[in-house]
Amino acid sequence: MPVSGHLNPMIALARKLEARGHQIVFISFSDTKRVVQAAGLTFRAIREQMYPPGSMAPFMEHFAQSQDLEPVQYWFTEFLPRLLRVALQELPRIAEEEAVDAFAFDTTFTYTELVALQLHKPYIHIWNVLPLDTSGTTPPLMFDLPYDLSAEGRARNLEALVSLKPFTKRRQEIAAAYAQSVGIHIDWTKPNATVSELLILSQMPKEFDLPSIPWPAQFRYAGPFHDDFGREPVPFAWGRLTGGPLIYASLGTLVNGLEHVHKTIVDAARKLPEIQMVLSTGRHVDPGDLGPMPPNVLAVQSAPQFELLKRAQLCITHAGLNTTLEALMCGVPLLAIPISFDQPGVALRIAHHRVGEVLRLHELSSGTLATLTGRILSMPEYRTRAGHFQKLIEQTRGLELAADLVESSLHERQRRSLKQPKLSPIPA
Repeated sequence: MPVSGHLNPMIALARKLEARGHQIVFISFSDTKRVVQAAGLTFRAIREQMYPPGSMAPFMEHFAQSQDLEPVQYWFTEFLPRLLRVALQELPRIAEEEAVDAFAFDTTFTYTELVALQLHKPYIHIWNVLPLDTSGTTPPLMFDLPYDLSAEGRARNLEALVSLKPFTKRRQEIAAAYAQSVGIHIDWTKPNATVSELLILSQMPKEFDLPSIPWPAQFRYAGPFHDDFGREPVPFAWGRLTGGPLIYASLGTLVNGLEHVHKTIVDAARKLPEIQMVLSTGRHVDPGDLGPMPPNVLAVQSAPQFELLKRAQLCITHAGLNTTLEALMCGVPLLAIPISFDQPGVALRIAHHRVGEVLRLHELSSGTLATLTGRILSMPEYRTRAGHFQKLIEQTRGLELAADLVESSLHERQRRSLKQPKLSPIPA
């Protein structure tokens, strides 16, 4: 997907596999070309004539200004169907030209795996965002519901899942028509009928998930797919850091255009003159539009997030999975302001594991935000819990583990294929 929260982990995994001797071709839309090539990877664009560089900007602008289920609905009913239709048309040709032996698909880009089925190639699925639990055991990731294992809680979760079904109808219609056109039989009455049987891989550490989820046998946790050297450098005025307690604040790169939220974050920092805040607004908000900045706030449109987190005492975040995992990699507690997509689900895990606090949009005020910020900074328990996950992540070595799991699943597929009995020719 042409979104940094999807791109960064996929690029990191691709680089790791390439370093192990595999030949990688990264297939996406041309808006991602510069970033992928900056990471040293071979890139092929999907229908560049139709989607030239910059063509995703109107879609991204729509996401940036919305919240709750509105961007989720647009994502599933408008954005993904357009991309899916073009990808299904283009991928077979690109795969043949590149002599692809196996596919690794971003799970969010559902049904592109039909191309692998059409070409009789093995494929795996990668969850770059929070994995969606469809069993009803936990709340669907985009709903702000409590973790409740009672019968009532499960019924509430299943009801939320049912409410999402209309969102998926258009994509499934496109997929069903494509499958029929290329002679693939799919039992569309079965949930997840086309999901990889080899490997479903999540970059989330197992310990950070909620317990008791009945994932399928091929589901595996790893840890953050993080690669310090695969990202474009971001200029930053390091000399402007004062050495005071540093708070890094960012609402990510997708639903990050709510100007009033940024203004509230700035106003909260104004109430805490002893701290210094770096606020990364993203490209949809101009820091100059946020009004006069207090002397303890440095607002920029982009920042070297991971390097700043290494110095930070707190991360104020939209609760995107990648930002959350990077903060935990640095042992930094979080103050989550979930807006949409998987962010309510990530925020639920932040609260469950006591690595931070959650402040919902309808509760947001500068006073409440300043109070919670002060609480997290003054109570060492939050940093202790974040440090616990930092050690777990270091021990797991998620990117190495992910590459191991990809290789072993494909080797097992190859071994099983070789053991299949060869058919004797039919006599003339």
